[in-house]
Amino acid sequence: MTRASLDKQPADVAAMFDGTAERYDLMNSLMTGGQDRRWRREVVRALEARPGERVLDLAAGTGTSSVPFAEAGADTVACDFSLGMLRVGVRRQADVTGLRFVAGDALRLPFADASFDAVTISFGLRNVADTGLALRELRRVAKPGGRLVICEVSHPPNALLALGHKAHLRYGLPLLARVSSNPDSYRYLAESTLAWPDQAGLARLIQDAGWGGVRWRDLTFGVVALHHAVNPSVKTA
Repeated sequence: MTRASLDKQPADVAAMFDGTAERYDLMNSLMTGGQDRRWRREVVRALEARPGERVLDLAAGTGTSSVPFAEAGADTVACDFSLGMLRVGVRRQADVTGLRFVAGDALRLPFADASFDAVTISFGLRNVADTGLALRELRRVAKPGGRLVICEVSHPPNALLALGHKAHLRYGLPLLARVSSNPDSYRYLAESTLAWPDQAGLARLIQDAGWGGVRWRDLTFGVVALHHAVNPSVKTA
């Protein structure tokens, strides 16, 4: 199996997720104690997808996170660069109306400027090689006034919780990952989480990419954070 490293070469990351596609959703539920479902619900509430809108769910994997947007009446695109994930998603979500799957790289999105009313990415931003470029690409394809919601791993602000969280990532996660079809991918998950910026650091990256109204709130004591932003009506450089 392919194991990505922190230089996040696209081919390695894509191949790694190809190898986990069939059991990806199950492993997420096991590793988070079912909290992943709550986090997805919070993303749905934050994005507020409406009938007739176009929504981009980037790094959508098997499309589990995309289904609620389509069910809300939005024309939803689930985009990912792992063909293995997309194949599983097309099969599992075949009966979902208003949802289509598109292969695409976060650093070169295959969509025209100002294509979407809302864009979102959950647990995928830390896997791209250039975070700033991915955020600028998301802004490029968002309409003026378009909404951005990012759900991503973060760092608990409480020192004691932060210590326990780091111990779980370094020791607990690799043990649990042994039931995965690709254990090395979850070692990468631990490493990439530990190296990821905190809530304020990610907010600065979002703002530097030209988004406005950047704010965040913690989920599950800050293990995960939900960042919101809006594409300014007047484009800036």
